[in-house]
Amino acid sequence: MADRPAGRPLHHAAGIGPLTKDQIFEFFRILAEDNPEPETELEYGNAYQLVVAVALSAQATDVGVNKATRRLFSEVTTPRQMLELGEEGLKEHIKTIGLFNSKAKNVIALSQMLVDDFGGEVPDSREELVKLPGVGRKTANVVLNCWFRQETFAVDTHILRVGNRTGLAKGKTPEQVEAKLEKRVPQPFRLHAHHWLILHGRYICKARRPECWRCPVEHLCSYRNKVMEQPVAKGKRVSAPSSA
Repeated sequence: MADRPAGRPLHHAAGIGPLTKDQIFEFFRILAEDNPEPETELEYGNAYQLVVAVALSAQATDVGVNKATRRLFSEVTTPRQMLELGEEGLKEHIKTIGLFNSKAKNVIALSQMLVDDFGGEVPDSREELVKLPGVGRKTANVVLNCWFRQETFAVDTHILRVGNRTGLAKGKTPEQVEAKLEKRVPQPFRLHAHHWLILHGRYICKARRPECWRCPVEHLCSYRNKVMEQPVAKGKRVSAPSSA
């Protein structure tokens, strides 16, 4: 892992604006040090199963998708096997997932297209992936990054929130945040950047109450409403030690 030269801490005053290049490097250096090889929390065994899992994960949790796909993926490993299972059979496997009816229809349709147009193989380009029913830019970016090891930024609600809160990549839409990340994330962090940001948003920089008191990059963050008091038993609160 690359290191930046030793020097003064790169503190960032609340609400000042976007992070500087040095602050961005330090931001990812810290996240990388804590988790050198981050991975998606979705379970899959090959590129096709990854496409299906990510398509099913829209408006659903990874935990919920994994529970539904464990038995499914033990039986189905290729698009041809999915077509043999059929839409109704697929629904039985994924009925605990939100929007399972429309998702089942899309999975069958994308499986048919993979068989008809791609010889049953998952393509390795965004342009081809987004042609598949139910596969948008975010899903394509996840597949390209996780399976084909391409430097893509799959912006979900977590990354949208973290990018704006921290000042790392501000934007009103996922596309705007993705464009900022493309420009601003340096090497050697580009391959894993979106995983670090997703996990950070999922477990620390939470939507309703960010846990700033335990955030390793709090001193770099531009969020104005930091929560620096950790909830404790019986309604008591205790202030976290200063990160300065």
